Amino acid sequence: MGRTRDVPVNRNPTVRQRRLGRLLKDLRNQAGRTLAQAAAELQCAESKMSRIEAAQSGVRPLDLRVLLDFYEVTDEALRARLQELARYGRERGWWSQHEDSLTPLYADYIALEWDASDLYVVETSLIPGLLQTPEYTEAVIRLHNPHRADDFDYVQEQVKVRGQRRQVFARSAPLRLWAIVAESALRHRVGGHDVMHQQLDYLLTTAQETNIQIQVLPTSAPINAALYGPFGILAFPEPAETDVVYADSLMSTVYYEQPDQVEFFTTLFRRLNSEALPVEESMARIRAAIQEKD
Repeated sequence: MGRTRDVPVNRNPTVRQRRLGRLLKDLRNQAGRTLAQAAAELQCAESKMSRIEAAQSGVRPLDLRVLLDFYEVTDEALRARLQELARYGRERGWWSQHEDSLTPLYADYIALEWDASDLYVVETSLIPGLLQTPEYTEAVIRLHNPHRADDFDYVQEQVKVRGQRRQVFARSAPLRLWAIVAESALRHRVGGHDVMHQQLDYLLTTAQETNIQIQVLPTSAPINAALYGPFGILAFPEPAETDVVYADSLMSTVYYEQPDQVEFFTTLFRRLNSEALPVEESMARIRAAIQEKD
C-alpha cells in the first residue's frame, strides 16, 4: 500500500508567509473554529493545519478559499489580499535581481516595506533610508562596511537598491511615511560638508510631500535616554493585518510581530511624537543645521 508523501517543512519562512499564517490563525479564532475543525474541513491532518498557521507549509489557492468560506470571511478585499500573500509569499519582487548582494533579512524587509501602506520610523543617528540622497547612502554604506568600502561594484549595488526602494512613493497608493529623526543625525558630517548639505536640503524638499511627515527630536528631550536604537512600525492596507515592528542593532535586524510587542513600540512612538518638535519647528531646525554648515 502506497504511503502519502509528506509536504516538505519550510524551515525558513519569509515574513510574508508568517503574516499569512498569523492572519489565518486570527481568522479561525475569530470564527470560533478549532484547529481540528479546520483540518476536518480541509480533509487533512491537524498537523498540516498547524504547519500552515506556523508558516512551515504553504496553502494551495483552493484550500485557502475553502478555509475562508469556513471562517465566513466575506470581505472581498481581504480575501484578495490573502490570496496574494499565498501566491507571492516566496517571491521577492524586483529586489530578487539583487539577491546575491542582499542578506535574507534585508530582502524580507524590502518585501514588507513594499507591501506596507504606512511606515512609522525612528532614526537615532542617521537620516531614514527612504529619505537619503545617493551620495549620503554611499557614504553610509562605506562607513558600515569598512571591509568592502573599496568594493565599487558592491557599494553601487547597495546604493541602487536603496534608490529603488523609493518606488514605494510612486505606487498608485504611495507609502505614507512618518519619520522622527534625532537632532544629532542632522549634525553628523556623513560624507563630508557638501554631501551633508545636499542631504539636508533634500529633507526639506521631501517634507513638502503630503504623504511624508518629518519631525526632529531635539537633543534636549529626556526621552532620548529611552532609545536604544532605530526602529520602524509597518502597517498594512487591510485592518485584519497586524503591524510588524523592526528594530536595528549593530549586528542584525529583529522583527516583532506579537500584539504586546507591537503595542510597546507603538506606545513609544506616540511618546516620541509628542516630545518631537512640530513639523514647522522641525523644518526650522533642519534649516538651522544647514546654516551651521555654510
